[in-house]
Amino acid sequence: MAQQFRTEFMQIPIITRVYVTASILTTLAVQLSLVTPIQLLYHPQLVLRGELWRLVTCFMFFGPVGISLVFNMLFLYRFCRKLEETSFAGNTAGFIIMLLFGASVTVIIGTVLVRMMFMGEALTTMLVYVWCRRNPFVRYSFFGLFTFQAPYLPWLLVLLSVLFGGSVVVDLVGIAVGHVYYFLEDVFPNKPGGFKILKTPAFLHRLCDGPQGDPDFVPPPEERPGGFAWGEGRQQ
Repeated sequence: MAQQFRTEFMQIPIITRVYVTASILTTLAVQLSLVTPIQLLYHPQLVLRGELWRLVTCFMFFGPVGISLVFNMLFLYRFCRKLEETSFAGNTAGFIIMLLFGASVTVIIGTVLVRMMFMGEALTTMLVYVWCRRNPFVRYSFFGLFTFQAPYLPWLLVLLSVLFGGSVVVDLVGIAVGHVYYFLEDVFPNKPGGFKILKTPAFLHRLCDGPQGDPDFVPPPEERPGGFAWGEGRQQ
């Protein structure tokens, strides 16, 4: 049993594995009173005083144990893995750049425009948005209740935030950041006179992807249109 779990765990792409595991361990640490949410939240003045870990931990705590946490972790795991295994297959360095871009813009928005102390949900919504824009014809069945095309999924997250008493602003920030990334990466470079703005450093390719790391890597086709059975991990 333990060996099977370890095998399955190690099959998860490295970035998804690290991020999801860190988020779960952070939640457990809070539940066990090893740390408090106050020690993890983002506060610009505290960061300027040298508490730099807050720039990371604010993306790792998704709230107390409950149905909202379950949904957040489910979406984080599912869509972080989807992107890493499709759009960024063989391009771990590019995926890191995407996450760094998303986190950086989210922190800027959380500092200048709206007050956000925890930003993991916004980053998750960004991942969902980017994947959905790259797979516009995929249709989902939400627990068998109704089906819809992938681009509507981020707005479903907004609705779920309303139902669970969460902050709609956080999801809207994630959608905005995801749209900015999608435009810079997928739209603008393909326009007349356009060019690639977000470039992955060669050293990061060598470090993460080895000799085969190629900045011009063309990812395999993403998932074909089809229904998706939530929680079952298979297309219909």
